[in-house]
Amino acid sequence: MAAILARAGAAAIAAGNLRRPQETGNDSRRRTRNLVVAAVTGTRPEVPQEGSLERPAWSGETPLSRLVGALIAFKPLYFLMKLASREVIIRTAEKSNIPWREMTKQVLESDVYEVFESIRDLNLVYPDYYLNPFHAYDEGNLSWLAAAEAEPATMSIAKRAIPEAGSIDEANQIVRGNWLNAIEEHHLKYSGNCQINDILDVGCSVGVSTRYLAEKFPSAKAVGLDLSPYFLAVAAQKEEKISRQNRIRWVHGNGEATGLPSKSFDLVSLAYVCHECPARAITGLVNEAFRVLRPGGTITLTDNSV
Repeated sequence: MAAILARAGAAAIAAGNLRRPQETGNDSRRRTRNLVVAAVTGTRPEVPQEGSLERPAWSGETPLSRLVGALIAFKPLYFLMKLASREVIIRTAEKSNIPWREMTKQVLESDVYEVFESIRDLNLVYPDYYLNPFHAYDEGNLSWLAAAEAEPATMSIAKRAIPEAGSIDEANQIVRGNWLNAIEEHHLKYSGNCQINDILDVGCSVGVSTRYLAEKFPSAKAVGLDLSPYFLAVAAQKEEKISRQNRIRWVHGNGEATGLPSKSFDLVSLAYVCHECPARAITGLVNEAFRVLRPGGTITLTDNSV
């Protein structure tokens, strides 16, 4: 990631520890590996630093990874593994008081399909990697089921990241709160008093991160951009029920070539996006983020490290 930022002309990077108060030892080290926050401004000539990453045991050229690869390659067995894994994920979420099936049903039985038609750009050309099966969905992110399950899945990730949290809301407040605080602190330190008036959330999915940004900076105008019109339709439908000073604008577009004006945003966010993309796409995303960033603005990258 540091090399990519350097090639894109990044000037400064600040990574937050993301620890809860009074955290020490293994718990804090585990959590900092789970979540990486980087805030970048375009005005200070400093070299980004790469954090240490750990590969999961099943990755790479190990006997275990080869076994996993062989099992996945056998399609009938892979199909059964996928169904079993999916059921385990849903049951685990529901044991954590995440109403996965109920939330999914509410989306699928709503009028979200009407919103879809108004938000989809029929002229958009999808990158080749985006058309592959993803997250156990055969259509990847271009499906209603993926869109309907995106928010409960996001809630489940927060709970897994903060297992000691007493509730999903507490886990979200810790994960998202640390993220928002890191953005605000970095921007205040490095922006040269540049106010955050316009926000772009690239790869916004169903708008969870976009809504958090809009609530943190209520006077700013926020834009959520995503390649999936299904995800955006869910985001837009939920936004219709929320009262706020500035309505979020949803854009069906490619984060590598947004078509948005240059130097038009004070904050550009990529939250949990880069781990899903090939290296060439990450380079394109970062280059585009710098293109639309105003002088003194901040680019924030938030992601899982393993």
